Amino acid sequence: MSKNKINIVKICVGAKFVEELWFWQQEKLSKNSSANIVHVTRMRPRREKELLNGGSIYWVFKGYILARQRILSLDEVRTSDGVMKCSLVLDPDIYLTYPVKKRPFQGWRYLKEEDSPKDFEKFIPGNESFPKDLKLALSELGIV
Repeated sequence: MSKNKINIVKICVGAKFVEELWFWQQEKLSKNSSANIVHVTRMRPRREKELLNGGSIYWVFKGYILARQRILSLDEVRTSDGVMKCSLVLDPDIYLTYPVKKRPFQGWRYLKEEDSPKDFEKFIPGNESFPKDLKLALSELGIV
């Protein structure tokens, strides 16, 4: 665990499950094969150096952190209305994590490495080795 590494956590608006996030990202890529997987945010993280030292974005679905993607770079982008925003360039690989309950919040938040859930397995569409409902139930009981 590196002290020079930080993660961020973000509610995955519009997706109820990891599969939906994956399909949405794949759809974007299919329209532009040279594109990167990105998430655009209004505020640029100030702790860029720590994020780019192996940090990830942890995705919250229905009140639980369930997945993460490594952040590869931060780019400035100008929207069609001229507003500068930050584009988080993400690794296409999604990793399922052990579920961790997370209260609602707006925007994104920093997430310390020691508070970040551990990886469960790499996400492969249609190949979930452990049913998500069972993972959530075990998490509620404090077993996983």
